[in-house]
Amino acid sequence: MRIVRFVAQGKARYGVLEGDIIRSLRGSPFTRSGIPVHSLKFDGNACDLDKAKLLAPCTPSKLVCLGVNYRRHAEETGLPIPAVPLIFLKPSTAVIGPDESIVLPPLPKRRVDYEAELGVVIGQRAKNVLAAKANDHILGYTCVNDVSERYAQRDDGQWTRSKSYDTFAPIGPWIETDINPHDLKIESYLNGEVRQSARTSDLIFGIAELVSFISGIMTLLPGDVIATGTPSGIGRMNPGDVVEIKIEGIGTLRNFVVDQAQGES
Repeated sequence: MRIVRFVAQGKARYGVLEGDIIRSLRGSPFTRSGIPVHSLKFDGNACDLDKAKLLAPCTPSKLVCLGVNYRRHAEETGLPIPAVPLIFLKPSTAVIGPDESIVLPPLPKRRVDYEAELGVVIGQRAKNVLAAKANDHILGYTCVNDVSERYAQRDDGQWTRSKSYDTFAPIGPWIETDINPHDLKIESYLNGEVRQSARTSDLIFGIAELVSFISGIMTLLPGDVIATGTPSGIGRMNPGDVVEIKIEGIGTLRNFVVDQAQGES
C-alpha cells in the first residue's frame, strides 16, 4: 500500500495511491496509536494523481538520522565502523516533499551534497522497544535525501548546522507499507546520471536494531522518520541540478536545486 499526503482542490489530506488514482482517507494514518494499516478508512473521494500535488508523506516531529551506517561509505570516508549507531537530528522545518526545491544557503563557501537514504516511518509511539517488536511500530518506508553542507560539518565538529537548513530534508514520494526493507537497491541520480548505487543489505545497523536503540534514548512519535544512512558515492549539488533518490519497491523522490534568491522569489 502506498500512503500519500497530497493537496487537491486546495485541501491537504492523506490518501492511498492505487495506480494513478488517489483514494482519500478519512483522517490520518497516524490518528490512533497502533491503528493497523488494513483498518484505514476511506472517505469516498478520489482524484487523479496528475491533478494532485504530492506533499512530504508525513509531518515528523523530528528526523533521526544515521551517520556512517553503510560499510562501503565508511571505507569511502576513511571513518571507523562505529561501535553503536551514530545518530543526529534534523528539525521538522527542514522537510520538503517531492518536486520541491532544495534551497542552497548564501554562504561565503559552501559544498552541499546529496545523500540517498532509506527512511523508516514510525506508525505508533515507540519507547524502549525491543528489536523483536520493532515492526509493530513501523508504518512503512520512504525515500530521504539527507542534504548536507560540508564546510559547516567540517568546521563545527558536529553536524547540526550542516544538516538543518530549511529544505535540507526532502522526503517522499509516499510511504510504502508492503516491502521487505532488508535488501533493496538504493540509488541517487544527479541530472539523470547515477551517482550512488548500493543495497540496504550493506547497512551496518539494521532497522529493528535502530528502532530499539533510538527508542531507548528518545520517544519516537507517529510520523517521525529514521533516515538509515547513506551509501558510498555522495557528491555535490549546484543550482539548476535535478537530484533523484530511487529505492527499489518504493519509487523516486525528485527535487530541484536552487539558490536562496530563487527559492524566495
